[in-house]
Amino acid sequence: MTPDNQARPLIFGEVLFDQFEDGSSVLGGAPFNVAWHLQAFGLNPLLVSRVGDDSYGRRIRGEMQHWGISTAGLQMDSTYPTGIVSVTINNDEPSFDIVADRAYDHISASALPPVEPSLIYHGSLVVRDHDSATALATIKQRFDAPVFIDVNLRPPWWQHKSLIPLLHDARWAKLNNDELDILIETKTKTEPLDKALGLLQRYDLEMVILTLGAKGAIAVTANGNHARVTPTQSLDIVDTVGAGDAFSSVCILGILAQWPIDTILKRAQAFASAIVQIRGATTTQKDFYQPFIHNR
Repeated sequence: MTPDNQARPLIFGEVLFDQFEDGSSVLGGAPFNVAWHLQAFGLNPLLVSRVGDDSYGRRIRGEMQHWGISTAGLQMDSTYPTGIVSVTINNDEPSFDIVADRAYDHISASALPPVEPSLIYHGSLVVRDHDSATALATIKQRFDAPVFIDVNLRPPWWQHKSLIPLLHDARWAKLNNDELDILIETKTKTEPLDKALGLLQRYDLEMVILTLGAKGAIAVTANGNHARVTPTQSLDIVDTVGAGDAFSSVCILGILAQWPIDTILKRAQAFASAIVQIRGATTTQKDFYQPFIHNR
């Protein structure tokens, strides 16, 4: 089952270039990655972001047009440059140097295209600046659409006081185990499922999706259901950049299609496992997506 063709998720947040140590630059940013994957899966996401009036910004617009992603929500900025992140890989794990005060920090609420979203997706990095935080709040007020928050705690670009309202606004939350420990401020050893349930109850969420790295992922819902998935094969890991975004994209697909939570987790884990075996968070090879496109 796939979502109805009229279901159009609004994807809000950063679009940028990941710059690797070998000198290569790969288009990314969690919201951009999610929109890219959803487009490949047959949805019609509206990415709302902002890029500089520079070579990187023009490249982003061109890549979106080539992939078929609408550019109606992509704002151009003549003052602030396109976002960049320096990525360093150590023991297959990426570390990030996120450059501040970039175009995506200044998304304008006054330049939003007409849309009736079926779901609003955003991360937590994009609210580090007042302009984009205001634009996100405006979107939530304007549209009566459920919110999927992808928690990404990138020091020093987040604060508890700004994150808590985002969790209260959300229906679904996805995060990793380290991020969950920070949010619930646990000082005792607690099982991941119990911690996820605690977060769900604290913020009155419908579902919490907790990724556990090489140990897979778990999900728990407000009606008491839960599921767990673990990788079933050894992986030839190239890098793990974008693995969480790949996971999120399939979760959104499954939520809109009303898949059971165990199906969501299995398919999300399979797609994320494929992403870590390529360089970067996305690919322009459409054949890559074929094994993960499911019939109605």
